[in-house]
Amino acid sequence: MKKKMALAALGLGAAYLMRNKDARQKLSKQFETFTSTPMRGNKPKKNTSTQASI
Repeated sequence: MKKKMALAALGLGAAYLMRNKDARQKLSKQFETFTSTPMRGNKPKKNTSTQASI
């Protein structure tokens, strides 16, 4: 039953995106910003040794 509900929601969402151009553009922009954000382990580390010597 839960699988049918999930597939129905997925189908309705796909149908909505096919009909609504603004929603498609908004979703694609969100994916672009999501893919451009760095992963958690790839963030640049702060150099604290220079602050300690001041």
